[in-house]
Amino acid sequence: MTLLNVSDADLDDLRARLRATRWATPWPIAPGEAGVDGGELRRLVDRWASAYDWRKHEAAINALPSHVAEIGGQPVHYLRYDGEQAGAPPLLIANGWPSSFLELTGLAERLSAPSRFGGRAEEAFTVIVPSLPGYGPAPQRPELGGAHTHDLWHRLMHDELGFQRYGVHGSDIGAGDVIRLAEAYPEALTGMHVLDVADPPSWDPASLTDEERVFLQTKRQWLEAEGGYSHEQSTKPLTLAQGLTDSPSGLLAWIVEKYRTWSDDYGKFDDDFLLTQASLYWFTGSISTSFRPYYEREHGLVPPVGRVEVPTAVAFFPADIKGIQPRSWVERACNVTRYTLMPRGGHFAAYEETELLAADLVAFFRGR
Repeated sequence: MTLLNVSDADLDDLRARLRATRWATPWPIAPGEAGVDGGELRRLVDRWASAYDWRKHEAAINALPSHVAEIGGQPVHYLRYDGEQAGAPPLLIANGWPSSFLELTGLAERLSAPSRFGGRAEEAFTVIVPSLPGYGPAPQRPELGGAHTHDLWHRLMHDELGFQRYGVHGSDIGAGDVIRLAEAYPEALTGMHVLDVADPPSWDPASLTDEERVFLQTKRQWLEAEGGYSHEQSTKPLTLAQGLTDSPSGLLAWIVEKYRTWSDDYGKFDDDFLLTQASLYWFTGSISTSFRPYYEREHGLVPPVGRVEVPTAVAFFPADIKGIQPRSWVERACNVTRYTLMPRGGHFAAYEETELLAADLVAFFRGR
């Protein structure tokens, strides 16, 4: 299907805005120490305005196996990768922020056609990659709260696609949604695999282990040093959204800073990957709606996460945000049956360390 069809006028407008960028006054400080690296941003803006070929990437996006389902009056966009072997078990995989479904295409290909990557055909999955509502081409539900993402995704998998039972995987915002799905529909899930777990509903401070105390201190330090984006997106998102919706260089700065700071090997994200992610947000005008999960969570418009009894695997990548959650901490919130500490990787593990993540998913869901 034709998912995107950007007009020449919109493409010309983007390039004109980029060429007319009004640059912030630089500070006498090391590049990247107080935010985005200004030199790198100038280079990327110049490429975005000139050498970057949006039409090539637009065609590649339109060639993906996209579908749109109407669920309770809400259009739900998703990619479907059928397993290379008949009867391949279904698996929903979900991304976080500031990402999109594009981050997951390599992982979906690896899981659905493992023989193409040196794996075994009998380990294939049928992979569903839903877009988070309000991210990229996926329309946001019209009201705050309302039809929750985890409910839409269960109806997509169970009612629309006919999977009686299925597995789920998620990171960041996507992890929160699949955790809520597992809590609400445990009978439908074969298991849950996540890269991030919400804090347990409650705990006695006196019961904390030394390892848990260190983790909570590390998390507090990270939030103080790096969590400003989340606080702004949770409290005053529309003020920020106006600037990023009007200025493509501002949008790119907001996104690129996160990829550099939150990754283990930033060099794996080439210019065109970063510019395509930014272009997807720009042309769909969706940076504003991508902030809604933060605001809705902060203001109690989505259900709080409780305890999950579905068999759960957690995998932690060392450069991910907020620090490594100890197994005992995760067990306070989930029925943990697999706990993996990865040797490398960061927040965008599905793209940065596709093979490591795919192997852990196969091991968990295939019982290896």
